[in-house]
Amino acid sequence: MAGFKRQLLRSAHFNLLSRRFLSSLGLQNKKTSAIMHDGLQTSCLPSAVDVSEFDYDEPVDNIKAVEKDTALHLALKQMAGDFGKESMLSLSRFFSSRRAPVISTGSLKLDLALGIGGLPKGRMVEIYGKEASGKTTLALHVIKEAQKLGGYCAYLDAENALDPALAESIGVNTEKLLITQPDSAENMLNVVDMLTKSASIDVIVVDSVAALIPRCEIEGPIGRVTGYMQSEVMTKALRKIHYSLCRSKVLILFLNQVRTKVISSEGFGRAEEATCGGNALKFYAAVRLRISRTGLLKVQDKVNGLGICIQVVKNKLAPAMKKAELGIHFGRGIRCENEVLELALEHGLILKEGNSFFVEGEVFNNEQDVERYLVDNEVILDKIVNDLRSLLFHRK
Repeated sequence: MAGFKRQLLRSAHFNLLSRRFLSSLGLQNKKTSAIMHDGLQTSCLPSAVDVSEFDYDEPVDNIKAVEKDTALHLALKQMAGDFGKESMLSLSRFFSSRRAPVISTGSLKLDLALGIGGLPKGRMVEIYGKEASGKTTLALHVIKEAQKLGGYCAYLDAENALDPALAESIGVNTEKLLITQPDSAENMLNVVDMLTKSASIDVIVVDSVAALIPRCEIEGPIGRVTGYMQSEVMTKALRKIHYSLCRSKVLILFLNQVRTKVISSEGFGRAEEATCGGNALKFYAAVRLRISRTGLLKVQDKVNGLGICIQVVKNKLAPAMKKAELGIHFGRGIRCENEVLELALEHGLILKEGNSFFVEGEVFNNEQDVERYLVDNEVILDKIVNDLRSLLFHRK
């Protein structure tokens, strides 16, 4: 008997839900037909069965919906008047900010690893790695790409190590590049904040965070314990810079060094890689790139370049932890022609039949000749790169 009651209640529940579903589709008549459930045919339940325990949503009240909509618009209007237009809530503004414009890194492989076609404007990006691993070279390529789009760039050289000849060989127009060497960390970060507020600069490069020296350390004697002054300065400055960055489309690149930090755990010490300047930059950076050397590039036993691996450690705009392996030619920068040839063959922009390569009406017998042709003909190289970008990325 108890089993029959439980079956009856289950049938009542299912029958009620079924009637609600059919009612929503406009398929239910006033006389409800029989419904099959678990191989048993159940009809409309007698009125003696109490099904009030099964709650259901009330139908939408149009009057209440209008009242809620009116109250929301009044609240938004009051917020705009009291706190400014930036406080206005809007889904369209939110999604438009997520589709931030990007600046290419100069490497299609790295742009693919980033997932959005480049580095996002209006964000902070940290590029870190060991010495002589290609951080400055990558930053100069970003500046080159920004200048191609007609943008202005600034290079804050705290290390006093920028070589104008190297920048020009990579393709940077040094005559339109703002270069400064502030005398302290506070002044350097104030310059970054002022340039960000101006919203007239497209790329700001800080080279590097490890070389930022607080004023108290400069003015004090050597050996004076200054504690964590650099971290405190970075924390305070990045809060202010981030506020200014939310209202501009500036890409700020922070180059950083790594050091080894020994951590004691259960009586044993282990070495861990850490970046300079504390944890504030890790939190504020939308993208973090780690560069490491993988080997040397040689031609007939002569070293002419460096192999590097760039890992996307953090990415707020696309999936992270992707890698791109690149090559750097000494005195010329990233070997983009090699990856352009590889991707162009994959997508059919350059045809290969046997050992012959067909590029814009020209025929070559090996890959080395194609790469030299692309290096010597920058216009054709740029055309192939633009075609690849239109195929690989949805945005332009």
